[in-house]
Amino acid sequence: MTSREIKLIRQSWQNLLGVDSTLLGDVFYSRLFFEEPDLEKMFKTTKEQQARKLVEMIDLIVSRLDRLHEVSQEIKEMAERHQSYGVKPKHYGMVGKALIWTIKNGMGKDWNQELEDAWIKCYSIMTGAMLS
Repeated sequence: MTSREIKLIRQSWQNLLGVDSTLLGDVFYSRLFFEEPDLEKMFKTTKEQQARKLVEMIDLIVSRLDRLHEVSQEIKEMAERHQSYGVKPKHYGMVGKALIWTIKNGMGKDWNQELEDAWIKCYSIMTGAMLS
């Protein structure tokens, strides 16, 4: 990722961190399960717990976008957990769409094509790391 893309992602994520993680997660999971209702059965914890985990992991990755090697073990462990829950490679695209939609709506008028491209690239890097 370019330094500009990293800066855009970090700034937008900082803006979203002002939102309660439970609300942010609720919006994300509501969108995901609306678009892909079959995925809901994979989740065994409460939405609140899932929301907290989601925000924590994104926060960790965003904080180290310029040093992803530092979180490679965490990404590997997350991928292994997801695989044990029944997550398939095709699910990553579904999750990505819901995540980008959530961030876009959270950013409101501050969202633009450059920011969208940066987040898509970021998610692609995360997904690639998890699938490898």
